[in-house]
Amino acid sequence: MPTPGRTTGSRDDTPRAHGSPGAQPAREISTYVGQERALRAGRLGTAGLLLSVVAATAPLMVVAGVMPTTYAVMGITAEPLLFVVLGVIMALFGVGYAEMSRHVHNAGAFYAYIARGLGGTAGAGASFVALAAYSALQVGVFGLFGFEAATLMERYFEVGFAWWVPALLAVAATGVLGARKIDLNAKVLGVLLLIEVALVVIVDLAFLADPGPQGLSLAAFDPAALAGAGVGTALCFTVAAFLGFEQAPVYAEETHRPQTIVRRVMFLAVGGVAVFFALTSWLMSTAAGPDRIVANAQQQGPALLFALTDPRLGSAFTDVLHVLFLTGIFACILAFHNVVARYAFAMGREGLLPAAVGRASAGTGAPALGSFLQTAVATVVIAAFAIGDDLPTGDPTTPVLRLFTWLGNIGALGVIALMAVTSVAVIAFFVRRGATRVQAGRLVCAGLATVGLGVVFGYALADFDILLGADPRSALRWALPAVVGVAALAGVCVGLFLRATRPETYARIGLGNEAFQLEKATGDAPAAPTTPAQ
Repeated sequence: MPTPGRTTGSRDDTPRAHGSPGAQPAREISTYVGQERALRAGRLGTAGLLLSVVAATAPLMVVAGVMPTTYAVMGITAEPLLFVVLGVIMALFGVGYAEMSRHVHNAGAFYAYIARGLGGTAGAGASFVALAAYSALQVGVFGLFGFEAATLMERYFEVGFAWWVPALLAVAATGVLGARKIDLNAKVLGVLLLIEVALVVIVDLAFLADPGPQGLSLAAFDPAALAGAGVGTALCFTVAAFLGFEQAPVYAEETHRPQTIVRRVMFLAVGGVAVFFALTSWLMSTAAGPDRIVANAQQQGPALLFALTDPRLGSAFTDVLHVLFLTGIFACILAFHNVVARYAFAMGREGLLPAAVGRASAGTGAPALGSFLQTAVATVVIAAFAIGDDLPTGDPTTPVLRLFTWLGNIGALGVIALMAVTSVAVIAFFVRRGATRVQAGRLVCAGLATVGLGVVFGYALADFDILLGADPRSALRWALPAVVGVAALAGVCVGLFLRATRPETYARIGLGNEAFQLEKATGDAPAAPTTPAQ
């Protein structure tokens, strides 16, 4: 039986003149092809959205992985200052990005903003970059998850199996959750994130109460400590800690008040992440000793965190930290999975992917097919790496040094590029609307963000071999970044094809829900289908 407000077989949502008998409220039809292409609105409030996006930052993964790696590879003691600098750059980006979110509500976020500012072809190129970048980030983290899960099983239960076994189990669990209601996902992510944050706070307090031999030194915030270091490359290592806050507009269609909530969440996330990680990296430095942190990180790698907590909080707490490190990784995977599914949904809705991908689940209002496609992609990629892995069980080379590192850096590079181009698009959008004077402050921030992000992107591209830990002569240093370029080229080609063959579809790129509302107002909405929506 059809339910009230839902699309039925004949789908009586044909546009009517305003005030005509039987006219439906505009809010019941969210997209130009009807309710089956609408994400379920009103699912998320401020808390749910904040937890969903911050979960992608994976606090324990950053503290245990990113921080020691940056100390070790860059050989600098001023890592806390890097988080402050990057926080400023991200905040500058967030000013224009947040303002844009008040004018454009689209699950395609990055590419929708770029399309509205720089045109449909640029938006199409950005859509494929976003899809590839976030997919790479999500699939790469499965490698780290699989390795850590296999290591824990070996350590605590003396059960040995290959890394890809728990990785594929995590793929299945993520696929199931990804097709469910977003508020359910928010609850799962929220619980895991709050536990992670609580554990890191306990660690911070332990480091604060029992610092190393040099006490609570502020040397880590001395700009002179960055002298001789490739600051841009160092920022590339820490940029992964911030990936997540930019996802807030992706959920705009599913929030209660997107004009207010999305902007609020972005600034809470940026500010919170910058302060939290700057403080934690500083306390990690004081726990080891500013003059010893680099050497200890080079010797112990990701084990540094656990080596510092064990004498202060005991082995039982360290064991809990290991387990929650794993659940934090899963939260990160789920957060990225949800973003990829929504980008695919938005692209299907606007003709950049097959139309079926842009159809929401009738039961959950979630982008179920987009979720299924990302699950399939993850399965295929993990299987490919597993087939090529002939190393002994417990060797991190394939799951961590290849799958996680390679795909993680591809994804981070793509997101940095999207941020930089989006900042340009923000400027173009408001200049075109004649709002230069009104938005002057925000446009200056967007310009500064473009410069900052452009510098980080340039260093990341030039020093990609360092990010990979590969030989400078390795083909990987250009082959892996080329993935971002190929994705952009593919999207541009699709955009040009649509402009030449389906101009009406091309004109909708970036419009999302607005396309139907505009057509409804002018009486040009497409005819209803003759077959029931599935």
